[in-house]
Amino acid sequence: MEIKAATFTISSAKISQCPQDTKAEFAFIGRSNVGKSSLINMLTNHKGLAKTSATPGKTLLINHFLINNEWYIVDLPGYGFAKRSKSVQRSIEEMISSYILRREQLVNVFLLIDVRHNPQKIDTEFMTWLGENGIPFSIVFTKADKLSAAQLRQNVDNYMKSLLETWEELPPYFVTSSEKKQGREPLLDYIEGIIGNTCS
Repeated sequence: MEIKAATFTISSAKISQCPQDTKAEFAFIGRSNVGKSSLINMLTNHKGLAKTSATPGKTLLINHFLINNEWYIVDLPGYGFAKRSKSVQRSIEEMISSYILRREQLVNVFLLIDVRHNPQKIDTEFMTWLGENGIPFSIVFTKADKLSAAQLRQNVDNYMKSLLETWEELPPYFVTSSEKKQGREPLLDYIEGIIGNTCS
């Protein structure tokens, strides 16, 4: 897939404010500081599209980006570790769950995982919640350039093996580096395939 146009559309605090059309939506979510904005910018070839920040947890709204005038990338707030009050954190969690469970245009959630770390409870619990609610999702390992090729392969293998302890069937996964543009084509091809299936 070639991305010819990528534009910011709207920031929403609730799903009633989200775009009212029927275009397919692909949501990106992960723990704070996992490299979500950098990945979106890399995928779209648009350096300043999603605002990156050195401070974790800056995305507080549901951000829609229209791609090729055909589908949306949806940037969801990160979870965990951000210095937020409990009430703010709770309202963000409610906004995320409301979007994921009720947004009919959502066709896939990309869950971002920092490939340098062992499985974190907050991520595996989120995967379980997605699975229990029948939400299609894929894992996107980020920051692959921070490891050697051998360590990268081992970390990915270990992560997926650990999921087999609770999952009968593993979700699709992608290994990416925003710095090196690694994983861009496989991810975009995957999105293109889903769009083809949903529209056919």
